[in-house]
Amino acid sequence: MRNKAWLLVVFIGFGCEETYTPKQKGYNRLDLPEHSYVALPDSLPYQFEVSKAVKILRDSSYIAERYWIDLYYPTIVANVQLTYKSLNHNEKLLKELVNDAYKLTSKHQIKAYAINETILLTPSGKTAVVAELEGEVPSQLQFFITDSTENFLRGALYFRTSTKNDSLAPAIEYIKMDIIHLLNTLDWKEPNNLSSG
Repeated sequence: MRNKAWLLVVFIGFGCEETYTPKQKGYNRLDLPEHSYVALPDSLPYQFEVSKAVKILRDSSYIAERYWIDLYYPTIVANVQLTYKSLNHNEKLLKELVNDAYKLTSKHQIKAYAINETILLTPSGKTAVVAELEGEVPSQLQFFITDSTENFLRGALYFRTSTKNDSLAPAIEYIKMDIIHLLNTLDWKEPNNLSSG
């Protein structure tokens, strides 16, 4: 009888054992639409082609800064914040804005393990500075473009999620292509050619 009880205990012990199989590392699936563009609304001092996947939102500081907008990607839950300043041939203001752009990018050095800066020459001869930030940073891409006398536009990409940046890599690359298209199609408007908005 003792042997049968011991055999029953051993049998139950083996029957409860689970085999653990680790899951393979994977990424969130993102269904990204084909890149397709339309002209930005006419009421801004700048014009470019914007992704059809974007909703254009007024920046929260709209009353003080009328030409600041967010390009919001609802399917990705990301936005590109655009801030614009008129220079009016003010070299001091230009230097301040360029310094601010570099300072805002460098604030991410604490979490970034690399900041790759590229100077982009657009088809129309404009020069833009694009900074790609690697690591678990809140803003993965920042840029600015100016004509050095009248206009200054700065942008920064943000995701409204706690998902790790390696999982967001396809979305970051997708929006990066839209930003490059934005910069390549950017044109400044004369102040007297602005529609009321």
